[in-house]
Amino acid sequence: MSSLTSPRGIRNNNPGNLRPGPAWLGLAAPASDGGPGGGYARFTSPYYGIRALAINLRNYDKKHGLRTVRGVINRWAPPVENNTSAYVTAVAKALGVGPDATINTADPAVLAKLVTAIIKHENGQQPYTDAEILTGVKAALA
Repeated sequence: MSSLTSPRGIRNNNPGNLRPGPAWLGLAAPASDGGPGGGYARFTSPYYGIRALAINLRNYDKKHGLRTVRGVINRWAPPVENNTSAYVTAVAKALGVGPDATINTADPAVLAKLVTAIIKHENGQQPYTDAEILTGVKAALA
């Protein structure tokens, strides 16, 4: 699933396009993929990338009190780097909520939908099964 034609997030097993940061479990050695805007973390498998994405989203709630799609996405994809309003709209629609509705990322079903929507927006595709997403999400919540 990670051919050179796949988006960088998929190739790097980092479907949320996380930048290097905490000593995440499952980090792989950095590699230059030749694409623009390098400096993204690489993981040894999609499981670890999905888990890290879900942990990051939980921390937005626990550490920063971000409990709406708008709050989460404005932090995840700041307007100085992204078309954040389009991102907010797409993720809110995928979750079936308004941009300013409260979401509960401690609920595995909600977090899985949020992770799935972010993966799709970040990569233009979402190649993982529901089981793969839920496994990473449950590991993040453990």
